[in-house]
Amino acid sequence: MAVSTGSFLAIAMALALLSAHMTHAGRLLADTTEAAAPTATPAAVPGIPALKPPVPTMPTMPPVPTVPALTTPQVAVPPMPAVPAITLPQLTVPPMPAVPAITVPQVTLPPMPAVPAVTVPKVTLPPMPAVPAVTVPKVTLPPMPAVVVPKVTMPPMPAIPSISIPKVVLPPMPAFPTVNVPMPFLAPPPLA
Repeated sequence: MAVSTGSFLAIAMALALLSAHMTHAGRLLADTTEAAAPTATPAAVPGIPALKPPVPTMPTMPPVPTVPALTTPQVAVPPMPAVPAITLPQLTVPPMPAVPAITVPQVTLPPMPAVPAVTVPKVTLPPMPAVPAVTVPKVTLPPMPAVVVPKVTMPPMPAIPSISIPKVVLPPMPAFPTVNVPMPFLAPPPLA
């Protein structure tokens, strides 16, 4: 089992290194292809600094070395040993002992004594006294005095002079040249 795990780790590391080398070579090939055909430098525009010179051509990378195939050794697993049959001994359970019958003695309760009758005396309540009528005196409020609000005359608002905003004419924007920037992560063009 240890040999199989080591071989699997070795194959995984080899594949990771191979994919990293292929990705790096593809990027370098894309950079070299884009830099091999520089675009024409646009004409200088007054007020705009000149563009930088084109990027120099990258050197050609050597081919990726071939990764040798890894051979996993075949490991023979020994057969599983035979499991012997387990025989359980037969157990004989003794019979349950007989439970003797329990006899409950009969008990005779004496009769309940007679409860004497309870006589509640009759109570006569006196009549409720008469409640005298309550007379509320009538109150006359004096009339409210009239409230006189003085009239206020506001002076007319002064005239607001009109404000003339001068018209501003902006100069036309200069034309910007089209700059082609190579993309380093594009796929390389197909070979002719």
